[in-house]
Amino acid sequence: MKNYIYKCFNCKKEFSARLIEDNFHYLCPECGRTEKNKPLKGVLTIEYDYDRLTKKLSKDEFLKLTTGKFWLYPDLWPINFKNFGDDQLKKLALHSDQLLKYKIDGEDLWLLDETRNPTLSYKDRATSLVVLKAIELGIKEIAAASTGNAGSSLAGICARLGLSAWIYVPKSIPDAKRIQIETYGAKLEIVDGDYDKAFDVCLRESKKNKWYNRNTAYNPLTTEGKKSAAYDIFISMLGNIPDVIFVPVGDGVIISGIYKGFKELLTLGWINKFPKLIAVQSTGSDALVRYLNSGKFEYKPANTISDSISAGAPRNLYMAADAVKESNGFAIAVTDEEILSAQKEFIKQTGILSEPSCASGYAAYKKVMAESKLNSSEKILLLITGNGLKDIEALRK
Repeated sequence: MKNYIYKCFNCKKEFSARLIEDNFHYLCPECGRTEKNKPLKGVLTIEYDYDRLTKKLSKDEFLKLTTGKFWLYPDLWPINFKNFGDDQLKKLALHSDQLLKYKIDGEDLWLLDETRNPTLSYKDRATSLVVLKAIELGIKEIAAASTGNAGSSLAGICARLGLSAWIYVPKSIPDAKRIQIETYGAKLEIVDGDYDKAFDVCLRESKKNKWYNRNTAYNPLTTEGKKSAAYDIFISMLGNIPDVIFVPVGDGVIISGIYKGFKELLTLGWINKFPKLIAVQSTGSDALVRYLNSGKFEYKPANTISDSISAGAPRNLYMAADAVKESNGFAIAVTDEEILSAQKEFIKQTGILSEPSCASGYAAYKKVMAESKLNSSEKILLLITGNGLKDIEALRK
């Protein structure tokens, strides 16, 4: 008997883990569907017996854990870690000192630095969980569509654990990310089109070849894996969580995962409020901003230098919008010019080589503070989700 179930975000129906996993359902068996250039319907979340966990888990003991090692709290994951050796799990460990405070523009800012992860991006949080689940299910080949970071993450983690990866990317992928994927030994397919087309091609090919699919939001383990940052923040700050978190948003899975992590902490009674989640997009890829303003989704091809947050049809749009609203946050778009300027300024002030997508968070922070939308006394955190070496062309500009 597994200690978790799957629940549909849209129709709210619940399903046993056995039904979903044994039949390789990725979306809700009742209402789930994929449509060209549209967000996914029937995205599944993973839910636990929180009443039992409130009695079993101790906040004080939890705060003594080492960050970056999600397997240290096994009750909050859909994986039986007893099936894996210490050597396997240690290959997935993140840097234990990711959360640091900097003085930027004369103000104290907290940064979650994901640039030192195994493949240098936040995507490793999701990939690690996906790959462990694939191993549990007896699958050795995994596919993913990606603008670059998810693909290099899957390629690298698969190389660490001895699995094969098939990666589908748009032709606009930065050379550094393409080379990283190929160097890890993954099979790379460059799709003649954008990320949204690569997503659809990957779905088709993985079904035809019976590969496990890591596509973001489509596989519920991707959202689940990304919640681990909320727990790492909670541990690092000794339970004194930020008031505000700026989150770069493309497909919407990071912000959905962060929200789920804090929601679980709230359910366990370990925190008493959500941090405000500020969704940051480029004006060239602003589907979430437009959806929150109008209440309806309209497809518009994405065009931005920030490839990691480039998605014309964010696959987890509805869950991301819910995360913003439920946390009393908001969404904001910044121009590519603002992003490049912020990237240069941020790197010089912090010594952290960030890629454009996470520099968008700093650009949004500057914009928000200039417009007095936040109180400077609030504890503010920026997610630095990827290493600048993954996009040398942006640094040249």
